[in-house]
Amino acid sequence: MNIMSGRRHHRHSHRRKRHSLSRSMRAELQLPVSRVDRVLREGRHAQRLSSSTPIFLTGILEYLMANILELAGQEARNNHKMRITPEHVQRALGNNQHLSRLFEDNTYSQVEAVPQPKEL
Repeated sequence: MNIMSGRRHHRHSHRRKRHSLSRSMRAELQLPVSRVDRVLREGRHAQRLSSSTPIFLTGILEYLMANILELAGQEARNNHKMRITPEHVQRALGNNQHLSRLFEDNTYSQVEAVPQPKEL
């Protein structure tokens, strides 16, 4: 009689269970894709969303954030500071032509600019 008669031996028992990877890890992003997805869905920005939409938007946000932090870090270094302060971020945004246009106060969405059809 076998000592371990209660256990079954499987041929592939040495294989580990594969852990699930988050969408952020799969896309090699630092920001949470799931949170962006949740905010998009709760905001009712569109009736339907592609599964790649939150991943793409998270990548864009991460790219913008990296550029802003790089410029703010340079601004802090120019002022002989080790820490980035909100003032450094504000100056970095103001000094960059593209980012300052992106964060202007008078920006409005494309939807508001589209004329709405008249009701009969």
